[in-house]
Amino acid sequence: MKSSLKIGILSYRSNPHCGGQGVYVRHLTQALSDLGHRVEVIAGPPDPQLNGSGTLTMLDTLDLYNADNPFRTPHIRELKDPINLLEWLDVSAMGYPEPMTFGMRVNRHLKGCESKFDIIHDNQSLSYSLLSLQRKVPVTATIHHPMTVDRRLAVQSTRSYIKKLKALRWYSFIGMQKQVARRLKTIITVSDSSKRDIAREFKVSESNFKTIPIGIDTDNFYPLDHIRKIPGRLIVTNSADTPLKGLYHLLFALKKVVKKHRVSLTVIGTPKKNGGIENLVKKLDIGSHIEFTGRIDHDRFVREYAKASIAIVPSLYEGFGLPVGEAMACRIPVISTTGGALPEVAGDAAKLVPPGDAPALEKAIIELLEDPKQRETLAQKGYERVMSEFTWEKTAIKTAQAYRGIIHDYH
Repeated sequence: MKSSLKIGILSYRSNPHCGGQGVYVRHLTQALSDLGHRVEVIAGPPDPQLNGSGTLTMLDTLDLYNADNPFRTPHIRELKDPINLLEWLDVSAMGYPEPMTFGMRVNRHLKGCESKFDIIHDNQSLSYSLLSLQRKVPVTATIHHPMTVDRRLAVQSTRSYIKKLKALRWYSFIGMQKQVARRLKTIITVSDSSKRDIAREFKVSESNFKTIPIGIDTDNFYPLDHIRKIPGRLIVTNSADTPLKGLYHLLFALKKVVKKHRVSLTVIGTPKKNGGIENLVKKLDIGSHIEFTGRIDHDRFVREYAKASIAIVPSLYEGFGLPVGEAMACRIPVISTTGGALPEVAGDAAKLVPPGDAPALEKAIIELLEDPKQRETLAQKGYERVMSEFTWEKTAIKTAQAYRGIIHDYH
C-alpha cells in the first residue's frame, strides 16, 4: 500500500458552494482525505467549509471582495502591513491584485516550514510566490481555464472605451499568471479543451499538462422523484451580468419562446441592480416570465432542479461545466452550448447548440418542450453518464497519481 501524502492546497478565494474553483477545493480535499492523505488547505476568505476533511488555515486578508461589504475602505492600522497597502493601492487603481497578494501572504506564512508538505497544489492563483516555493518543495497548479477568455469577452461586450480600459486594467493580473504557468513543471487542468486553450493562450507546451476531470457532488445533487415537474419550467443557474455566462442570449431566446409556449424561467441568483441583465429583462418585457431566486440554500436549489422540465447552460465558454453535470445528476434534461469544455461533460446526453446563438437556443427549447420522450431519454442518459464518469473519488485517485509523478521528477 502506498504511503499517504502531505498535501498543501492553496485557495485564494473559493466560495464552497458555487463557482468551479470553490467547489473544486472543497470536494478534492474531502476525496483526498478519504483516500488517507493528509491535506491542509491554506485559504483566504470565504471559508471553504471543509467539514472536517483536512486541516484549514485561514490567512488574514483585507477581504475586499466580500459580497456583503465589497470594496470597503480599510482602517489605517490595516495598511501598516505592506502587503495590505499594496493590495489597497492596486484595488484603488481598478486592478485585481488578490491572486498576487494571496501568494505573498502564503510565502510569509510558510517561511521556513515549506518542507512539511510533500507537495503544494495551487488553485489558479498562479502568484509569483509559487516560483520561490518551487525552489523548496514540489509545486503544481490547477488552471480551470485561461482568464484571457474572460478578458476578451468582457472587452468585446461593451462599446464604451472607458469600460474596455477598465476591463483590461482589472485583468492585468493575467500577465503574472502567464509568466508563472510557463515556469511550472506540471499543470493540472480539468478538460482537454482547457488544456488546448491554456497551452495556446499562455504559450505553454501541452506536454506540461495533466488532464483530470473533476467530479460531480452526487451527495448533494440527486433526483427528487416525488416532486412534480412544472410543465414549461426552465432553469438556469447563473444570474451574473458576466458576458461569459451567456444569460443575455438565453433571454433573447426566451422572448421568442414565450410567443409560442407557456414557459417560465427560474434563474438561480440575483442580477446586478440596474445592470445589463436587469435592464435587458425590462427592455424585452419578459419580467412576468422570469423568477430570480436570490440567494437560496442547497435544499431549495435541488428542489428547483426537480421542478424544472429543462435545465439550460448558455455559457459562451466553460473550462469544465459543473452546471451541466449537476443538472444531469438531478436527472434533468439539459440544453447546453458547445462553449469550451461543455461537450466533454455533456457527451451525447444533452442537446447541444453553438455558443452565443439565441435562435439555436430558441429552437432547442421548443423542440424539447414538444418532445417528452426526448426529454426522458436525455434525463436518463445524463444521470447514467454522471454516475459512471464524474465521481470525486476518481478525480482524487488521478490527482494523487499526478502528485507522485511530480514529486518523483522533482527529486
